[in-house]
Amino acid sequence: MKKIVMLAAAVVFSTAAFAQGDKTTVRDETSGAKTTVTERDNGTVKVEARSGRTKAGEKAYNTKQDVKQAGKKTGTVVKKGAQKTGHAVKKGAKAVKNKAEDVVD
Repeated sequence: MKKIVMLAAAVVFSTAAFAQGDKTTVRDETSGAKTTVTERDNGTVKVEARSGRTKAGEKAYNTKQDVKQAGKKTGTVVKKGAQKTGHAVKKGAKAVKNKAEDVVD
């Protein structure tokens, strides 16, 4: 019974996706503007247009990307430094332990 319901649901979704028609997207790389044209089977056409970023929006986006990149670099450096410090502490503790055993003997 479950298989029949699953199969029926798959058929319904695939026909709904097929009925959408052709979709064409045009993007202007310089301004970031995007226009999407959808032609349906019944002959209607849907046009969606989104303007690109403003200069202020572009600067904010670039700043966000720069901060993200700097954060990744900083995180990597901090992680490596912590690993080095941990290794040095472990090595130093081992040396102290060996010296303490020599003194006790």
